[in-house]
Amino acid sequence: MTYVIGKPCVDVMDRACVEECPVDCIYEGARALYIHPDECVDCGACEPVCPVEAIYYEDDLPDEFEAYKDDNDAFFSETLPGRDEPLGSPGGAAKLGPVAADAPLVASLPPQQP
Repeated sequence: MTYVIGKPCVDVMDRACVEECPVDCIYEGARALYIHPDECVDCGACEPVCPVEAIYYEDDLPDEFEAYKDDNDAFFSETLPGRDEPLGSPGGAAKLGPVAADAPLVASLPPQQP
């Protein structure tokens, strides 16, 4: 089980969750943040600090954000535009830095109003 970041984060990316995460498992895409499902330790520290309430435990994900679970996984398991291979498990977001791409669902969304 893991936490998932949904649509309210798209084009907002407040990053309070990144600062709160004790294991550095929240990665930055071009338009959204993504929680690595294998690196997350399910501590829940990220959820209450999110100002747009975009983070959910995967079992509590609202139906309208269900597709974000697969999209979050795709960010790490699929080859993103501009990359030669999937991200896989880089071992920490700070080490990798921002990724200039997004998972397919987020990339397909029109710009979101803040």
